[in-house]
Amino acid sequence: MQIQVVKSKIHRVKVTGADLNYIGSITIDEALLEASNIIEGERVFIVNINNGERFDTYAIKGEKNSGIITLNGPAARKVQKDDIIIIISYALLEFEEAKTFKPWIIFPNENDNSLT
Repeated sequence: MQIQVVKSKIHRVKVTGADLNYIGSITIDEALLEASNIIEGERVFIVNINNGERFDTYAIKGEKNSGIITLNGPAARKVQKDDIIIIISYALLEFEEAKTFKPWIIFPNENDNSLT
């Protein structure tokens, strides 16, 4: 039997932009992607702390150490600049493997989305 578990989590980052005219996705600082083990194109779930919105999209790599967190396309309607969000990805694992799996969870600085 397989179950879905949290694989990666970027806990509480500040939205730096919302671009309605982009094709879609969320642009995430490359340093945050690396630290959380999320890859470009991976499906991610977004939880908006400010308004309770929950939705999914896919990750796009942003400039490293820029702090960029931009929601693109239709997702831009679900956030505003400076909203605080949580970014989560999940993995499908065998039940026994899931019992010992340790997710990559990071807690960036909410002021500038840095890892320090």
